Parts: sequence; structure tokens; C-alpha cells
Amino acid sequence: MPHLPSRRTWLATALAMMTGLMALSGPAQAQTTPIKFQLDWRFEGPAALFLAPAAKGYFKDAKLDVSIDAGNGSGGAVTRVASGAYDMGFADLAALMEFHANNPDAPNKPVAVMMVYNNTPAAVLALKKSGITSVAGLSGKKLGAPVFDAGRRGFAIFAQANKIGPVAWTSMDPPLRETMLMRGDVDAITGFSFTSLLNLEARGIKAEDVIIFPYAQHGVKLYGNVIIASPKLIKEQPEVVKAFLKAFARGAKEVMADPDASIAFVKQRDGIINEALEKRRLRLAIDAVVASPDARAEGFGQVVAPRLALMASQISDTYSTKTRVSPEAVWNGSMLPTAAELNILPPKR
Repeated sequence: MPHLPSRRTWLATALAMMTGLMALSGPAQAQTTPIKFQLDWRFEGPAALFLAPAAKGYFKDAKLDVSIDAGNGSGGAVTRVASGAYDMGFADLAALMEFHANNPDAPNKPVAVMMVYNNTPAAVLALKKSGITSVAGLSGKKLGAPVFDAGRRGFAIFAQANKIGPVAWTSMDPPLRETMLMRGDVDAITGFSFTSLLNLEARGIKAEDVIIFPYAQHGVKLYGNVIIASPKLIKEQPEVVKAFLKAFARGAKEVMADPDASIAFVKQRDGIINEALEKRRLRLAIDAVVASPDARAEGFGQVVAPRLALMASQISDTYSTKTRVSPEAVWNGSMLPTAAELNILPPKR
């Protein structure tokens, strides 16, 4: 008759096996936090700042399971985080301010937790054949942009800073903006400098035939895009937000050190992108708004209180919001990485 193990031996063996299985799989899974992240726009060059740390496993190293989706505008990113559909996102700070001021009773207003585009990418673009050679030449002209375009929404601030007279606006869908400028349907357009310029080039226009008036270089110090998070996540899991920002900064540093190689991570998400075009778009974005002189002066990821307060006042006035924007309500820098971890901007060229 075969020898049967005692009950005590059997229990000990079973317990050891369960412990081993838990050590292999249980804790790692239990400690991983899922994060749904909403971009502001399509998978283009600047998206590499987020796609690189995801592809390289930096979010996983931080015990985060991050999924990144393309977007269709900053307003959409803000509302999707506000609805609870997404935990975090990337959006224009002006769009976030507008949401706060127009929805004072909303229970889940997103909050900015890291500055990425220290300057707004908004610009006015015209073709040299239009005869426009200075910002003063925009007075009385016909300008075109989608109604939700950040440059169009903030044009009154730009106009006031540069004493521009009244202009006439023509609305269109985003894909038609540069085409209508080329056809002469409008004299100038507003848009992100690194987006509209390359869109014009893709349509056969030479860069030297385009004149660009970046808002940041013409008296407008609006902040640009920020990483936003839901107040629920901030309140219940601030360590998760901090881990995300630290992993993002780690990846963004490498993207800025080698922008061209980073486009491979964008192509993984959209196989039909024009790689050469997106390499240029990413480099332009880094130089114009991520590693700008203002970003170097203030420090990557951070804001300066007086400038933030001025922007809040300007957005309240220009957007005619229901209530005044409270700068303290839209910004929370308490979860930012250390100064050493935020020292990621590339050397000046």
C-alpha cells in the first residue's frame, strides 16, 4: 500500500505552492495602476514625448499600466478627463481655464499638474505673396481658423498687445485651413506654428514663402499645453500622479536628446505618418515651446505665479467666461518630480 502524505505535509506543500505563485504574479499585478491618458491631437511628432516613455517601459517601471489615445482638440481632452472617461490628459491650459470658469459647479474639474509647452504654440501665418510683412498689416484682413482654434480664441490678446485693428473671420474645419490660405480665400490663418507651417509645406508651399508671427514672440505670454489629472486621482492617489510625471520626464529628456529616433514610437501608433515631416514637427515644437527661453528661465514643468495669474485674467476677459478663472484652482504643482528630475531640457544650440 503506497505511503500517503500526512494532512500536515499536504497543507504545507499546498501553502508553499500558493506562495510561490503569488510571488510570481500576484503582487506585481496588484501593484500596477491602470491610467487612461488622452492626448490633445493626433499621433504626430510631439506625441513622442508621451509615446516614448510608454514604449520604453518607463511607466511600467513606475508600476503604471498607461494607455494613450489620440485626441481631437484640447477641449475634448479636458471634458473627457472631467467626465471620468480618462484619468489624465494633455491639453491647452487656456481650454482648461475656460472649462473651470464656465462650469463652476462641475464635480470633477481637471487640474494641471505639469507644464510642458511653456509658451502657447499659437501663431498667425500668412503667405508672403499676400503683402503682409508685419503684425500691423493684419488690420482689416480676412483671417481663417476653426472656431475652437486656440490662436483664434486668444487673438484678441494678440491684437491688443500689437495694436491690431479689426479683422474679419472665416470658419472652416481643420483640414481646410491651410488649403484656404493657399487659394487666397483668407489672407492669414491662426494655428499652432509647427503644425500649420508643415501642413503648408506638405501642400507644396516653401518655408521661405511663409511669414509667421508666433504669439510668444509678439507680446503674448500665455502658457501652452499642460498635463492634467482628475481631482479624484489627485486626492486618492497622488503618488500615482507623481510616478507618472517622473516617468514622463525621464522619457521626455531622451526624446529631446534624440528627436529623430523618437519618431519611431509615433510610427508604431500610426504607420502612415510622414517620418521626415514628423521629425521636423517634433524639433520645431521642442525649440519653440518646450525648451523655449521662458521654459529655461522658469524651469521645465513649472509655472510662475504672476504669469499664471495674468493668463487667468486674460482668459476670463477674452473668453467672456461665466465666472473668473482662479489660478489656484487650475494648477497643482505639489506632485512634480524633484528639481534634478526636471532638469531635462537639452543644451542651448
